[in-house]
Amino acid sequence: MNDTTPELRTVEVTRYVTPLREGGSLPALVEADDEFLYVLKFRGAGQGIKALIAELLAGEIARTLGFKVPELVFATLDEAFGRTEPDEEIQDLLRASEGLNLALHYLSGAITYDALVTRVDAKLASQIVWLDCLVTNVDRTPRNTNMLMWHKELWLIDHGASLYFHHAGYNWEEQAKRPFVQVKDHVLLPWASALDTVDKEFRSLLPPERIRAIVALIPEEWLQTIDSPFETVTEHREVYAKFLDTRIAHSDVFLKEAQHAREALI
Repeated sequence: MNDTTPELRTVEVTRYVTPLREGGSLPALVEADDEFLYVLKFRGAGQGIKALIAELLAGEIARTLGFKVPELVFATLDEAFGRTEPDEEIQDLLRASEGLNLALHYLSGAITYDALVTRVDAKLASQIVWLDCLVTNVDRTPRNTNMLMWHKELWLIDHGASLYFHHAGYNWEEQAKRPFVQVKDHVLLPWASALDTVDKEFRSLLPPERIRAIVALIPEEWLQTIDSPFETVTEHREVYAKFLDTRIAHSDVFLKEAQHAREALI
């Protein structure tokens, strides 16, 4: 576990390298003013800022639990950036994404994880399944694993499809206690035989104060921009913390669902 207070750097995008045409969000490979390459997630794409919030929270929770996750950074996009972009679709995306976005450090040379080629042990499989049940990540399937092998180690990426409660009217109290039925499609579920052990370990690593430190990373600008039923940014931010705290406190619900789904598979 990383015991330090989570903190993200802010970089300025200086060069659009190439689009990464995977999924509907059109992420792009970009260069920033620190001369590093990043995979940029645009605020103006797909599910917009909510997807960036999910990426931020799920990614930093994963890092707290000890997973390898590419560094997340806030990435600013100047209003003049992309004026010379000839592709109209990309130009529209750039214009809709002016301001603060989110980016992941680019893992050059990484390859997509393939369960038929690389087998993970029961402990790691159980850890990843538990994480995805907690954050309700629907996007870790055999078709799209959202995991990379880099320098012979497994890295977790792309968590924008997590925390989908915020796309459904923020009915967080009910949804926080729901089982994660989509776990039946999880690419690592067949090998996740240590869920009980992982549950005890991971619950202890995510006390409320840690969750609030991670939630505090959400930029106020993002919360102000999103249409929500909350009167203040503070109330809006607190809902994410309460959802996660409640889900951790009731982890037995999603744990049983995962175990039953695994039994049905094997």
